[in-house]
Amino acid sequence: MGIYDITVKNAKNEDVRLERYAGKVLLIVNTATGCGFTPQYEGLEKLYEQYHDKGLEVLDFPCNQFGAQAPGTDEEIHEFCTLKYNTQFEQFKKIDVNGENQSELFRWLKEQKGFGGFDGLKAKILIPIVSKMDPNWKTSSDIKWNFTKFLVDREGNVVERFESTVTPEKIEEKIRELL
Repeated sequence: MGIYDITVKNAKNEDVRLERYAGKVLLIVNTATGCGFTPQYEGLEKLYEQYHDKGLEVLDFPCNQFGAQAPGTDEEIHEFCTLKYNTQFEQFKKIDVNGENQSELFRWLKEQKGFGGFDGLKAKILIPIVSKMDPNWKTSSDIKWNFTKFLVDREGNVVERFESTVTPEKIEEKIRELL
């Protein structure tokens, strides 16, 4: 099974088979509207605007599993993102990225690329929180927090996983290489 075999639900609860994105570079992100990393929406939108015409798609999957930082309905989350950050990329139905009810997409993504480690100043804040939630956090492939990003090439291969502490701006060079 590959990424193009997976079906997800869009924000309108309609099935979307990911094969519709075949031949595109994908940046797949689990997001939250009330998180310290929420301003990354701005960087995600800039990447989308700059590279969409060259084949980049940003796929936004809201998730409320980390500190209940994505409250509200899919419609409320969409409204927040479009009004505050003027997002134009596709937003999907709110999902779980870990645990019993995790989405098939994120299960597959985590099988392809495990946890890559935190960096930067925000890592000092995030590590104590994550280690309380999961004592095996360093070796587990589970998503650790909101705004974990997976970069997928035009053939559907996961090229790299970027943790929450990596801003969209730091991913730009990798995206350009794939385009």
